[in-house]
Amino acid sequence: MGTHLITGAGSGIGAAVTERLAERGEELWLLARDAGRAKELAGRFPGVRTVVGDLADPEKLSWAFGHQTLPDRLDSLLHIAGVVDLGEVGELTPKAWNRQLAANLVAPAELTRLLLPQLRAAQGHVIFVNSGAGLRANPQWAAYAASKHGLKALADALRAEESGNGVRVTTVYPGRTATPMQVKVHQQEGKEYEAERWIAPETVASTILAALDLPRDAEITDLQVRPRG
Repeated sequence: MGTHLITGAGSGIGAAVTERLAERGEELWLLARDAGRAKELAGRFPGVRTVVGDLADPEKLSWAFGHQTLPDRLDSLLHIAGVVDLGEVGELTPKAWNRQLAANLVAPAELTRLLLPQLRAAQGHVIFVNSGAGLRANPQWAAYAASKHGLKALADALRAEESGNGVRVTTVYPGRTATPMQVKVHQQEGKEYEAERWIAPETVASTILAALDLPRDAEITDLQVRPRG
């Protein structure tokens, strides 16, 4: 069984991945933004361990980790958490830009930096859950898409840098998925939300596990998952 650290385990795709890995008896470490959230996650997923660190404030992650126990090795680091705030370029404030860039790009980069020794020790796997917005930018999606385009660049550079250390890197690009984030997006778009139109989080979790479980003689670098129809 492997050791995995997961962000975004509290809902949506992250929760689905956590449930699947827990069913397999894997050792799970879940990142929580504060002690209250850590307690909530530990109660929801018995047997997991938690690490407290706020993705909204990446500059403090190193300090936070320095005061906690971390795994000695990691078979995977799964970046699944994310935030979104829609708005036209003419309306988006620096606060909206910085919030999305911090949580969606800078925090994953910093988490990866801090945990690279453990990933190298296990010849582990870094999985970035990106978005269709990481490949194309539509009206009102400038800030979110910029953060996700940056996340693709991070993954591509990391893959090239760490291949010699045996670390695999995969980016998954889900289309619209039936998650609480999608509910928020529909509210911002002023549209009616119909969960059945979109991908189930469990389906995206299956694609993530397929990449994770791939034999060591190969690597899935980029994987797009789109709603059918």
